[in-house]
Amino acid sequence: MRKVLYILSRLSDEDVDWIAQTGKRTKHVSGDVLIKQGGAIDSLMFVLDGKVNVEVEGVGQVASLGSGEMLGEISLVDESPPSATVVVVEPSHVLHVPRSTLNAKLDADSAFAARLYRAIAMFLSIRMRSTVQQLGYGKATVASEDEIDMALLDTVTVAGSRFDRMIKKLMTA
Repeated sequence: MRKVLYILSRLSDEDVDWIAQTGKRTKHVSGDVLIKQGGAIDSLMFVLDGKVNVEVEGVGQVASLGSGEMLGEISLVDESPPSATVVVVEPSHVLHVPRSTLNAKLDADSAFAARLYRAIAMFLSIRMRSTVQQLGYGKATVASEDEIDMALLDTVTVAGSRFDRMIKKLMTA
């Protein structure tokens, strides 16, 4: 659930409410493909519960993700086709925020865009540093992706509360 903490810690309550109201909660079953490597992607997704696997052609499974993960953020930023396939491995509820609606919001609300892009950039930066360290090229002082950055601790409670509120709102709708 680490990704949601980074993302929601940088967004406002209004941003989170907009995401929850704009997105469509969908129940997915095992085997559903949420993202196809090299294919088009039409939404930014938040895993509300359940489990998905990330698979790369020629490599296999590279990650297993659950509640609180965001999917499709890299393609949102660089508009390239996805570099991995994401498959549901246990029944999951996923919030799909249509890419066209999100892009319109990003174009119309520069403050929201700045907050969202900064949150994504921060998370991807930490992921990259962690990967470099795991490959043996980084300093041991770089936090792993599973650790919470000390600068983030002040906002973790707020981010967790935002995610809990979003889940409750979406799961009872």
